[in-house]
Amino acid sequence: MANFKAADSKREQFRRYLEKAGVLDTLTKVLVALYEEPEKPNNALDFLKQYMGAAGPETPDVEALRLEVAELKQKYEVVLEENKDLKAKLAHYESSPEEKHPE
Repeated sequence: MANFKAADSKREQFRRYLEKAGVLDTLTKVLVALYEEPEKPNNALDFLKQYMGAAGPETPDVEALRLEVAELKQKYEVVLEENKDLKAKLAHYESSPEEKHPE
């Protein structure tokens, strides 16, 4: 009997946690939306994910942005290398004794 009360207590604590975090409300809303769908989707799990924003369809814009990010990363690496080279040249010229003119 004590085992049953401990398990029931843990279950009740977990339920309160879910309620406090808003999980129960969100799940209720998504299940109601699925229930009210006139044409039930073939994959209910995908419906839930999409409704909750967990998995949106891949759009051409997303792919274009991924390509742009990859290009910008490459350009960034090139600019970093160029910056490193220019700093080295500048350091060489600043420390070069031939450039200094005695007065």
